[in-house]
Amino acid sequence: MDEFSDIKLSRRELLIAGAISVTAAGVPGAAGAAGAVAATPAAAPVTNKVAFQVNGKRHALEVDTRTTLLDVLRENLHLTGTKKGCDHGQCGACTVIVDGRRINSCLSLAVMHEGSDITTIEGLGNKDKLHPMQAAFIKHDGYQCGYCTPGQICSAVSVLSEIRQGIPSHVSADLMARPLLSAEEIRERMSGNICRCGAYSNILDAITEVAGSQA
Repeated sequence: MDEFSDIKLSRRELLIAGAISVTAAGVPGAAGAAGAVAATPAAAPVTNKVAFQVNGKRHALEVDTRTTLLDVLRENLHLTGTKKGCDHGQCGACTVIVDGRRINSCLSLAVMHEGSDITTIEGLGNKDKLHPMQAAFIKHDGYQCGYCTPGQICSAVSVLSEIRQGIPSHVSADLMARPLLSAEEIRERMSGNICRCGAYSNILDAITEVAGSQA
């Protein structure tokens, strides 16, 4: 009989045992005290004070200088409407509006925004008084799972503002003329916001309706 036949491990126990083995193998001196290496204490984090307006309310914080705006919004201010998607600035789920311009909050350090005016999805509207873009997304079913929706809506609001200000995009035919409020312009400007459910046509319909109502 196999000498290991009496050992019974669940899949979870086997995975845990494997992880412990790999961790132990990678730690210098883990096999014995003779080869042990003294651990170096971690340096204390560098913190800095920062104050900004979020959805009309002033916040003064002291944060680790490495902390992103996204993490401050979610972890410190508990504004969890802004989502952490890829954490690499590639999906747009973390989009917020800072001083009138949309940014990927996962790529921006909180301490960079001293005095900034920040708007998150919570600041655009609420269940009692929806922002027109929120209402249009509901009407046109511009979401499915809803995870990317806060970033989509913040980006959409900013897109219409960019077009009205005459800011050109890669598809603008004439960089010196005011860009057209067209489907092509909207698609190009919204291309940084990924919807894994594929609700793009509905999102376009929602933005187009708001654009028309505000023309």
